[in-house]
Amino acid sequence: MADTPPLDAVLRTLIVDDEPLAVERMQVISAELASINVVGTASDGEAALRLVEALKPDLILLDMTMPKLDGLGVAKALARNADRTPPAVIFVTAHDDFAVEAFDLDAIDYVLKPVAADRLSRAIDRAISRHGSTGEVQSEWLSELWVPHRSELLRIAISEVGRIDAERDYVRLHVGQGDDARSYLLLQTIAGLEKKLDPAQFIRIHRSTILRKDHIRGLRHDGLGVWSAELEEGDALRIGRTYLSKVKAMAGR
Repeated sequence: MADTPPLDAVLRTLIVDDEPLAVERMQVISAELASINVVGTASDGEAALRLVEALKPDLILLDMTMPKLDGLGVAKALARNADRTPPAVIFVTAHDDFAVEAFDLDAIDYVLKPVAADRLSRAIDRAISRHGSTGEVQSEWLSELWVPHRSELLRIAISEVGRIDAERDYVRLHVGQGDDARSYLLLQTIAGLEKKLDPAQFIRIHRSTILRKDHIRGLRHDGLGVWSAELEEGDALRIGRTYLSKVKAMAGR
């Protein structure tokens, strides 16, 4: 039998989902997790907000797609309530295309249905870690991204991303180098993502390319006013004229 956690580590939890079978499944899984205590359930967003006021939960397991007020609407409403610290939110959904919006709202995690007990347990561990940290200063810049991969969402630390390429309404994140190099597609425009990245770490060199600054080995003049950025791994990427002055300024020129 697992050790019983201290009372202050047990999160009062509200389950919100408009599908009764989904609620039942979450209750069954939650009953096996000693770190949470389900204090209520709601079948729509408006009821969820009422129960948050009445029950003061620490955590909400929140469905994304519901009639009328959806999960994003609930999370936004909670964030606007200045009277109290909002509960932590773990989105639980069958759709992987809301991940960016979810983490804009400082969600703890984004778990895809059908929910596996071990996956939910990992998400709750993250919530407990956040719940136990006080006085932590949150940066205004993204520190991680969650990208769809096969049947789950992978956490990608921003520090692992060396290059970002635009592919229509998506961006491709390039992670790792050499034999460890891999890439992931994320439904997000490059302009939208650029606004969320720390400009001290990333720079846009072209309308379709953002680079991590410490991956740039140097700048190369190719003649006729054309410049390229040389990368640590040996590639050379053309710098767009619109972005050239900013890239040169980074290099002190």
